[in-house]
Amino acid sequence: MLHPRIIPCLLVHDDGLVKTVQFKEGKYVGDPINAVKIFNEKEVDELMILDIDATRLNKEPNYKRIENLALESRMPLCYGGGIKTKEQALKIFSLGVEKIALSSIAIEKPDIISDIARSVGNQSVIVVLDVKKKRFSNKYELVIHNATKKTGINPVDFAQKLEELGCGEIVINSVDNDGMMKGYDTSIIEEIRDVVSIPITALGGAGNINDVGKLISQHGIIGAAAGSIFVFKGIYKAVLINYPNPVEKDELIKKYFPTN
Repeated sequence: MLHPRIIPCLLVHDDGLVKTVQFKEGKYVGDPINAVKIFNEKEVDELMILDIDATRLNKEPNYKRIENLALESRMPLCYGGGIKTKEQALKIFSLGVEKIALSSIAIEKPDIISDIARSVGNQSVIVVLDVKKKRFSNKYELVIHNATKKTGINPVDFAQKLEELGCGEIVINSVDNDGMMKGYDTSIIEEIRDVVSIPITALGGAGNINDVGKLISQHGIIGAAAGSIFVFKGIYKAVLINYPNPVEKDELIKKYFPTN
């Protein structure tokens, strides 16, 4: 049986790590390499690192940074940001990254998913769907380029298309809940969960580790990703890299994801 993965998601901006609120107001939280070293010691399940500048500024992925992160990481590493071609993706894999995350390009040129998957396998191709509620409506749409561009695309319909194209995993990233620490947007998670069979990871909104547990319990989510709870501590949000130790994590999974 597959067990849930608890995944810190780190955002790179101007060579440093930041944490955003609804994709804005990035607060500096540290150096990427130092963060990877700390998460190594904490025996993290998997680490997701997203360069939030590359696509917006139309820049190539920073291969030297990616190589340094991959060399330092002792856990599976997923990297996204600025990937526009299969050749770029393959170069990133050659540096030691286990998964690549596609976002805007997967919507603008979805055939890239199949192209990359045929070369490296479906399990290594992740698509991050940035979802946002429409104004004056409970309906959702996909947004791209750090939520600066609306697409009008229904995320549920597009998720089904992603599975057909060979995507190995979908990350549902809630723009509205990003950095708010008030819990995940379970509505859109459930809608997408009902129409695809590939693994889903939820991102955006976790305020504490119990939000992760509730997500796992309610939706059988394989991946629970978060940013704020792994880089902030306490009511004043002091910057502190943290992650549940192995005993705490086992207790959390047993509580919310019993195996019998």
